[in-house]
Amino acid sequence: MTARTALIVRGGWDGHHPVAATDLFVPFLERDGFTVRIEDTSGVYADAALMAATDLIVQSVTMSEISAPALVGLRDAVAAGTGLAGWHGGIADSYRSSSDYLQLIGGQFATHPGKHPDERHGDETDNYLPYTVEITDLGRTHEITAGIDDFALTTEQYWVLHDDLIDVLAETTHPVQPHHPWHRPITSPTVWTRLWGRGRVFVATPGHSLDVLQDENVRTIIERGMRWAARTA
Repeated sequence: MTARTALIVRGGWDGHHPVAATDLFVPFLERDGFTVRIEDTSGVYADAALMAATDLIVQSVTMSEISAPALVGLRDAVAAGTGLAGWHGGIADSYRSSSDYLQLIGGQFATHPGKHPDERHGDETDNYLPYTVEITDLGRTHEITAGIDDFALTTEQYWVLHDDLIDVLAETTHPVQPHHPWHRPITSPTVWTRLWGRGRVFVATPGHSLDVLQDENVRTIIERGMRWAARTA
């Protein structure tokens, strides 16, 4: 089997542990036949020759900014067949000021509702809520999520703004709480795919911390998602 190339691009906000989080998946990628290259800046996307030789980009860059040449390079690479995959804020909360990036991904983190004010301690656990990841009808037959049942997590529950060009494999519902301002339950995608030109995009919103990434269901979905997104023949 001809070796394929995976490019991990990591950085941005340290609270999502971009180095340790992506390191979790390097052994899987190598076992799956990828030669792995790691970069700590999105500037690498502007290297057209490298992008053309890359079969899969795994991005973990929360917030941060992206230059115009890098953004063009990323969009062009995906449209030409390079896969793009990621989880949580490393892909769904990257480059907030770039509408072209948001269009490429198809969904953007808006918030993660928190606990009742009386239950907060002033740390990241203030936003940890128990919730259920529900596999959609499409997800029950899709190779990324087939065989996985609905499962529970206690972590950040992403509220995602999204469009209709994504294919939702799993979702979650934010309930109405007296301390929140919305008036009816809101359903957000938690796992989705997107076709962009000849390329594939995969996003999973769970993954705030290393323990969540090591949850059997979350890890399986991410590993399958990376494999699915990688360049096809």
